[in-house]
Amino acid sequence: MGSVETLEPSVFVIFGGTGDLSRRKLLPALARHFEHGTLAGKCAVVGVSPDTSVNDESYRDLALKALSDAGLDKSAIDQLNENLYFQTIGKGTKDDYAALASRLNDIRKKHDLPQNYAFYLALPPGAVAGVVEGLDGAGLSKPEGWSRLVVEKPFGRDLASAKALNDKLHQHFREEQIYRIDHYLGKETVQNLLVFRFANAIFESLWNRERVHSVEIRVAEDLGVGTRAGYYDKSGATRDMIQNHLTQLLTLVAMEVPTSFEADAIRHEKIKVLKSIAPIDCDRVVRGQYAGGTVDNRKVPGYREEAGVADDSQTDTFVGLEILVNTWRWKGVPFYLRTGKRMKKRLTQIIVRFNDVPVSLFRSKGLALDTADILVLTLQPDEGFSLHFDVKEPGEPFRLKRIPLAFRYKDEFQDMPEAYETLLLDVLEGDQTLFVHAEEVEESWRVYTPLVENPPPLHSYPAGTWGPKEAEHLRVPEGDLWR
Repeated sequence: MGSVETLEPSVFVIFGGTGDLSRRKLLPALARHFEHGTLAGKCAVVGVSPDTSVNDESYRDLALKALSDAGLDKSAIDQLNENLYFQTIGKGTKDDYAALASRLNDIRKKHDLPQNYAFYLALPPGAVAGVVEGLDGAGLSKPEGWSRLVVEKPFGRDLASAKALNDKLHQHFREEQIYRIDHYLGKETVQNLLVFRFANAIFESLWNRERVHSVEIRVAEDLGVGTRAGYYDKSGATRDMIQNHLTQLLTLVAMEVPTSFEADAIRHEKIKVLKSIAPIDCDRVVRGQYAGGTVDNRKVPGYREEAGVADDSQTDTFVGLEILVNTWRWKGVPFYLRTGKRMKKRLTQIIVRFNDVPVSLFRSKGLALDTADILVLTLQPDEGFSLHFDVKEPGEPFRLKRIPLAFRYKDEFQDMPEAYETLLLDVLEGDQTLFVHAEEVEESWRVYTPLVENPPPLHSYPAGTWGPKEAEHLRVPEGDLWR
């Protein structure tokens, strides 16, 4: 969200450089920036992993395949590969990190770059502590220029582990150096939510308990656990989705107007929302786990039948719950958070249901149509906004019809950046607006730790549905019309 004109030259270092995230997301995002000229002459990219069999040439071959699979053309691939290198970290000893520091110094001199480093940790949680210690010990956390650390979720498993992780990071890097990434915040509709709210008086004047009946934030996935069973069966939907992605969306919906469009001001307001969330009522939480069913006319197994999942697993693959935000603006307005795997289709939406008119003139004519207007913000698969309201159908008899007033990004804009393109550029620009502050992490875990420590019973739901029937009350009324 910064300005490309302020971009300082740097070296971008990917720990886990041969891994899945690097191949699918990070390398393609960086290649597109080289292709567009954003990073041309301003950046070298270094992949890092323990693999001692990989060198610069074989790493460029890996990148060639990954970028070809991502649909990038030869020009983009060539531009990245001209600036792409590999360095093994071996067993992660002091000598290994000293060798890394020396190699980075050689690469930056070759490209005439200053001592500016961005370190992206595309690593399992257990590997983070060793890397930050190694970087600090090699002097890479405090170079002559700047040093930035990008950390992927999970940011802990509960409040205690989140605090321990933050403490570990802060031993070696300052908070202003740390970029905790949530890729949902890089989506255009999420960023546009701030513009939608704070640049358009017509909506901001309605954005309160006097006008809003309820809010639903839903993230539905049609895929199952796939190859992630080892991680997912220890986490579940609450840890994997609710505590981070959906709660981040909630803070953007519920936050007050920041004092400025700066990272600290925006994140301060998000923290205030988290501090205002009431303790969760477990009677207003439904957990579910998918059984076998049909998705896209295809039979799929139940969660406990997936490879790597225990036969008696109690892990939730669906969670629906009610959040109450005790602020002047939102007191009494329920926020429903719903997420699940093996749902009917892939869909991410924020739904705002406004209050009914005080008296409906049209019920006297036998028209029972709901008069509440509904705003739908769609993050995927088709990003955009739509406002649903009632009009009279032409002719007789007198009928009302619900119609959408819609904006779709693809109708107005042709070149939509991927979330990681936006977020990686923000890291290089030093803009933390779309990244999660340490206090946000801890306040979020304050809300959800009681739930993960004492979860309510688990309900089964067939794959290819919208989740357990027991959760139907935890949604915006009429919300099914926009599924």
